[in-house]
Amino acid sequence: MADFNKVLTPGDYKQGLVNTVVEIPQGSILKIEWDREHAAFMIDRVEPRIYAKPVNYGFIPQTTDEDGDELDTLVVCDEPIPTGVWLQARIIGVLNFIDDGEADYKIVVVPADDRNTGDSVKSLDDLGMRWKQMIAEHFSHYKDLKKPGTTLVEGWGDIEDAKKIIAESIKRYQNK
Repeated sequence: MADFNKVLTPGDYKQGLVNTVVEIPQGSILKIEWDREHAAFMIDRVEPRIYAKPVNYGFIPQTTDEDGDELDTLVVCDEPIPTGVWLQARIIGVLNFIDDGEADYKIVVVPADDRNTGDSVKSLDDLGMRWKQMIAEHFSHYKDLKKPGTTLVEGWGDIEDAKKIIAESIKRYQNK
């Protein structure tokens, strides 16, 4: 398998588009992570079924978030996307999240070409309040059985907030 950080760019985030690689398909209880050192996916752990991922989970190549990992993405799609698949995605917002005391942002994206929805999702508002509540609930509690109280959802940001975080993460990657 190729190293995604060497073969993919972050994408044209200034125009609202990023490349994202899926680590965990929606509905999975496997905590799959990209292992940079081995250029391969690995299973970090198996989560309890009640904490199955409510959305596809991935990362933007050639970025480094404040926690030292690639910048995370939440890929909203009506289908689970398999591990290792990459796609061009449209930025619609950001989940501001703290994990073990460190910022761990989640850039919310949708496939750039979603003919099923007619590309109707343009912002977080298009997903509705219930969707945001479900995602916040998941990230507020998914570590409760092992490390309660270590996660904190601080709220949501818009597309421009997400672009700023992506720019900072690209700069951090380039400077390491």
